[in-house]
Amino acid sequence: MTCCEGWTSCNGFSLLVLLVLGVVLNLIPLGISLVEEDQNPISCYEWWFPGIIGAGLMAIPATAMSLAARKRACCNNKTGMFLSSFLNVITIIGAVYCMLVSLQALAEGPLICNSQSNQTATCAFSLKNLSDFQPKSFNLQWFFNGSCIAPSSTKHTITKDTAGTWGIPSSNSEEDRHRIFHFSVFLSLLIVGSLEVLFGLSQIIIGFLGCLCGVSRPRSQIV
Repeated sequence: MTCCEGWTSCNGFSLLVLLVLGVVLNLIPLGISLVEEDQNPISCYEWWFPGIIGAGLMAIPATAMSLAARKRACCNNKTGMFLSSFLNVITIIGAVYCMLVSLQALAEGPLICNSQSNQTATCAFSLKNLSDFQPKSFNLQWFFNGSCIAPSSTKHTITKDTAGTWGIPSSNSEEDRHRIFHFSVFLSLLIVGSLEVLFGLSQIIIGFLGCLCGVSRPRSQIV
């Protein structure tokens, strides 16, 4: 096995781990909402399936192709290395989608901080939400402030009393639990997506190097 195939195999194992992590992380808030009937939904954005589709399903083809290099099968030729690079483009697209949804989720906060009804019926499922993302709004005040729930008369705002109180939620209330789950899940998904982008880019580079420099060939048997 050459260095190209060895790195491809390492990338495949890393993508497999990240793929599983992404799916599990996405299922955590979904499971809480579905298993506990009286439990209000935590967020809109887990229903965009950033971990299941973005970091999960879209990474499967490249992961399977890269793991095949371990057995010196379909990646043991220039065409296979090129194909592994091409499939990682799909992985990167899915990982970027996962990152964008996670960033938007972290900027907006959980439903309990943004919706008086606290129901997914108030969610607007549109890709325009991702394109309207403003880095200046990414301040995580909903997480670090003492409370993110605004009075009924002023929606999407925080009172002066709560704005001056900074601290990490202690999970003593439903609001704190939702904020902790939301922050932990989407920060983790953001990290998973970022790592998938890095591994995908590295595989694209190593795949093209494999095409240019060649890969290992089975030794001919001498009778």
